[in-house]
Amino acid sequence: MARAPRNVWVISDGAAGNERQALALAAALGGSARVLALPLRAPWAWVAPRRLPGGRLALAARDRAAFATPWPDVAIGCGRNAALLTRMLHGLSRGDCYTVQILDPRIDPCHWDAVIAPRHDRLNGPNVLTTLGSLNPVDDAWLASGREAFSEFAALPRPRVALLAGGPRRGIDFDEALLQRLLATVRAVARGGSVLATASRRTPPPFAANLRAAIAEFPGTFWDGEGTNPYPGLLGWSDCIVVTPDSVNMLSEACAVGVPVHTATVAPLPDKIARFHAALRERGVLTDPGAAQADVPPLRETQAIAAELRKRMSAREKR
Repeated sequence: MARAPRNVWVISDGAAGNERQALALAAALGGSARVLALPLRAPWAWVAPRRLPGGRLALAARDRAAFATPWPDVAIGCGRNAALLTRMLHGLSRGDCYTVQILDPRIDPCHWDAVIAPRHDRLNGPNVLTTLGSLNPVDDAWLASGREAFSEFAALPRPRVALLAGGPRRGIDFDEALLQRLLATVRAVARGGSVLATASRRTPPPFAANLRAAIAEFPGTFWDGEGTNPYPGLLGWSDCIVVTPDSVNMLSEACAVGVPVHTATVAPLPDKIARFHAALRERGVLTDPGAAQADVPPLRETQAIAAELRKRMSAREKR
């Protein structure tokens, strides 16, 4: 079995969803991970990951001191801004640092040792590893830890329905129509049970408030950002999960649990998201309420991607 890297840099652009994917992969690779939050300055941020002269000047002076030797064994970035820095590391380290970029960088993937992109991005290349969804930390141990940390949820009546609300994006409005469709979906699966709900930082406050008021008919909880985030407990104790249709990350994590997952839509989805939903349905991890449901195989791809990367790094070392 290929060895774990000795040290890993996770290069963050500040987006929580991007950093979460990179951290999940770093943990699966093993080794010691260092998170570097390195925002880019203009004009480099405008064109990243395309390069402009004076590349290291893309970072503020205080950040340049962190982006320096000794280079790591592996650098993992997620998102367009981080992609500029992982691309630069490929050259700065003279190939000694294995550079991994998560999500389609929108330029030729040859600038990195490996690019990890979901199938709906339709990215191809000899160094491209394709997933169905996004990388995440959800596995049996993570879920057990969530149940332990929020053991009080065990007393809630079953079925326990986890309700995950994201936020609007182009082509998906968080309006009254979506709210009502979401509530209808929850009511269809939560009969006699409870609802464990959470809004995200992207959820419009009026939408979150109306959602909270509407699900008050059920026992359970609604997290609105105050206090400890119960998200691991919500997933860990869930018997089924209802997710808004917008977030690839939330849908991927819901489908990693191994329980029925449902969503709600009121209009045709944007093409890329529609392809993602279709792939989840084809895999059998996203279904409609009331559909005949056998055991649901959890969608867990992070460990397999990490194993493939270790194999490729080991093969390179032997050359």
